[in-house]
This record gives sequence, structure tokens and C-alpha cells, in this order.
Amino acid sequence: MKKITIAIDGFSSCGKSTMAKDLAQKIGYVYVDTGAMYRAVTLFAMRHSLFNADGTVKTDRLQSLMPNIHISFKLNRETGRPDTFLNDELVETEIRNMEVSGHVSPIAAIPFVRAAMVERQQQMGKDKGVVMDGRDIGTVVFPDAELKIFVTATADVRARRRYDELKGKGLPANYDEILKNVQERDYIDTHREVSPLRKAADAIELDNSHITIDEQNEWLMRQFRRACDENAKREKQPTR
Repeated sequence: MKKITIAIDGFSSCGKSTMAKDLAQKIGYVYVDTGAMYRAVTLFAMRHSLFNADGTVKTDRLQSLMPNIHISFKLNRETGRPDTFLNDELVETEIRNMEVSGHVSPIAAIPFVRAAMVERQQQMGKDKGVVMDGRDIGTVVFPDAELKIFVTATADVRARRRYDELKGKGLPANYDEILKNVQERDYIDTHREVSPLRKAADAIELDNSHITIDEQNEWLMRQFRRACDENAKREKQPTR
């Protein structure tokens, strides 16, 4: 069966990465966590003191340092999932903390950062057979993706999931702080000028507020099979 491109977009902490990773593993596709890429840039900016006291970014300095930012993914054989590396340093755990979460939206809204990340993402998925999740995959990175999913859930449900995830990893977590962060990121992501978060016209929406991970994965597998069948039919149609 000919491989397709799968774009999964949605709000922060709605489980996009989990469902994308699970699907990619089941069907043998490459998984790319674009959110991790923006988090890695954010971590780089934090380490190099590129944030002003008011939380704004020293954009000129960051732009000059962009060539020094190299992001890669390597498969973790224990988890069966890819880990994020920044300049060959494993940063998978560090980029998930609340400090990075609180700074990532301003970084992700910068046009030259988005342009650089989109270019890299398109290179990663140029041969298809990829599952990519983020905010603008179906609208900007791969507008011609054969399967587009838009995931949402209520803010309180997403905050609780994020809280449980951090506590499960033994990391500090405050529910009220996380909820505020989720709401702030929603506003910034949907109102930024460059590649705002929005549902693509041909995307299938999934509200996973009150369904289990197993139910979600079953639903996604059905969408994948349907998209593959439709793509196969299109391939068989004679060209004019």
C-alpha cells in the first residue's frame, strides 16, 4: 500500500503527540513531534539569555544564532519512541517542564523561527510515510496531506492531563499554574499573525475530552484505513 502523509493538529496538551506516536508505531511510519522542535528552540533561547525581563524575545540575537540550532530525533529503544536532541544533547525531559512551556508560545510566533522549522519539517516528510503533529501541519507544512486530524479538548481536561503527566514523571506541577498556561497558550496560538492554530477545511475534528486512549486509537486507525483506501482509489484513476 502506498504511504500517505498524516497531519495531526490541535491545542496544547490535548494528546496529539501520544496519538501520533502510537499510530506511527503501529503502522510503521516516521513520527515527527514539531512541538518538541519549538520547545528545543525555546530551551536554546533560555540557555542563551534571549528573553527580556518582560518575557519578550531578543529576536535579532536569536535570528543570528539560528544557524547554531540543530534539532534531531533518535529512537529510544526502551520506549520505542523518538527522543529530542538539541545540538546532539538529549533534552527530551528538559523541554517538557513548565518553564519551557511558559516561554514556547512567544518563540513559536516569531516568523523566522516558524520558517526555519517548517522547512525542516517539510524535508523530514518529503517522502511521505510520516505522522506529524503540531499547530499548522495541515494548514501550512503539508496542506496536501491525505489525512488531516484536528484534536481538541476542554481546557480543564487538558490541564489535568498535563498535571498528571508531570507528576507521573516526578516533576513539580501546580494545577492552577498549568491551567493558566494552557489558556494563555490557546490565545497566543490562535491569535498570532504567522500560521495561527486553526482547523484546516478538510480536517476531521476529534474532541477527546471524554474518551479513552484505546477508543481514540481505534478511531484514528479507522480514519487512517479510510484515507489509505481513498488514496488508492485516486491513484487508480486514469489521468487526462
